[in-house]
Amino acid sequence: MAVTQQTRIELKSPREIDLLRNAGHVAAEILMELKSKITSGMTTHDIDGMAEKMMRQRGTTPSFLNYRGYPATVCTSVNEEVVHSIPGSRRLKDGDILSLDIGMFLEGYCGDTATTFAIGKSSPDADRLMKAGRESLQASIDAAKFGNRLGDVSYAMQSVVEKAGFHVVREYGGHGIGRAMHEEPHVPCFGKPGTGLRLVEGMVLALEVMANAGTADIEHKKDGWTVVTADGSLSVHYEKMVAIKAKSTEVLTPHDD
Repeated sequence: MAVTQQTRIELKSPREIDLLRNAGHVAAEILMELKSKITSGMTTHDIDGMAEKMMRQRGTTPSFLNYRGYPATVCTSVNEEVVHSIPGSRRLKDGDILSLDIGMFLEGYCGDTATTFAIGKSSPDADRLMKAGRESLQASIDAAKFGNRLGDVSYAMQSVVEKAGFHVVREYGGHGIGRAMHEEPHVPCFGKPGTGLRLVEGMVLALEVMANAGTADIEHKKDGWTVVTADGSLSVHYEKMVAIKAKSTEVLTPHDD
């Protein structure tokens, strides 16, 4: 594992990218299986139990559980909740949107991915927000090319969301990933093209887009984890892992949002 001295970013070897691909594919598989099973009437605690069972059955270890005291296996953010919502007694109903974020370790390497989807039939406004979030993440993946800069990736996220009339969250973003769930560099949801770190072969990034229907401002609930929109508007969260390579960028958590 090479380390860039100036930024202390760990560059992954081909073998390490293979291991991250394995972890990422399992994470994507679990995320999509959960999505297919979640229905109106379930509590977010029910989802957490299903997720832990799926992870254990596949020989993986939940990476969120007990991370800095986080008490659950997944993050289940509903409607106005942006990220990091602790599963509990909240019961899903038709028309809700759920941002589901999962992470797990397989053979010592982390897989981390998230998506937002509707429970039953969603409103046109929610559909527009989710569409903007999906397209924002794809634009950031397209910009995450060898030789580009980190600001190009962040600007791609921001521009798609803002063109759709929404706002990106500025306090949170993506990150490097490997043996640790969170590594350098931080990848903001906003940026200036042509600025920031140069993307080089061996970087592995978890790209995350968080977009709010109303204000970009957020608040933290008293549980110390749950982040909500300051005005109570809807929020979405999409995340995929990518490996930067000289010839192409590989999505390590392939799934259909």
